[in-house]
Amino acid sequence: MLDISELSRQSGIAASTIRYYEEIGLIRSVGRKGLRRVFESEVLSRLSLIALGQVAGFSLAEIREMLGPEGQPSIDRDRLGAKAGFLDRRIKELSALRDGLRHVMTCTASSHLECPTFQRLMRIALKRQAVRKHGQQKNHAKRKSGGLNRGES
Repeated sequence: MLDISELSRQSGIAASTIRYYEEIGLIRSVGRKGLRRVFESEVLSRLSLIALGQVAGFSLAEIREMLGPEGQPSIDRDRLGAKAGFLDRRIKELSALRDGLRHVMTCTASSHLECPTFQRLMRIALKRQAVRKHGQQKNHAKRKSGGLNRGES
């Protein structure tokens, strides 16, 4: 058994985040020791799964679905495949951006604005920003209608 401060120390996750994870159903305490929440040591494994899911880009709502209420992960392999595909596309985009920035860094054009590669990077950035803004508007609408909880966008 670990009290919340020991769980925080061992996991590297702030106690406030641990309390929030409990509030939204990602983890469960088994009681209290004085005023402090107490957790079974298996919660460390669950926190590791949560961290892995977040690093992979899953929302807390998606992670909660995959972890299940009883603590036994029920991970949808198709969902993992879709996320891996998304990451492959993102890596490709970021690699192209990196290569473009390196080109612009050494470009012999008298002005960056005259460099065709720099102009292409600006167009791509503008398109990505428009797509991102559209996605944020959809998430905002979902939150207003009660579709997402705090921190789940």
